[in-house]
Amino acid sequence: MTATLIAHATVDVDAEGFLTDPTQWNEEIAEAIAAENGIPELTDRHWLVVRFMRDRYLATGNAPSIRSLGKESGVPVKELYALFPTRPAKLAAKIGGIRKPTGCI
Repeated sequence: MTATLIAHATVDVDAEGFLTDPTQWNEEIAEAIAAENGIPELTDRHWLVVRFMRDRYLATGNAPSIRSLGKESGVPVKELYALFPTRPAKLAAKIGGIRKPTGCI
């Protein structure tokens, strides 16, 4: 775990840049992480996915897989890949300030 500065806030992250304490997250941090990962602006659809990921993680302690994310968030898997290129669940989790989903490489 390393302390790092994101959007004028010092947060704790793991070796891959995932926040280790979800309570340190805010929307400014989300926007900064998104920009660092090639998403210059978070649309309403991005926020829908990010909030779904956070809510699920905070309720259960686990982030949803890409399959359940596509089925339960209301955003089809194909659109998830358009919103969060290459690794949607992993990137949405990172932007949402939660740990990497189990099973993500």
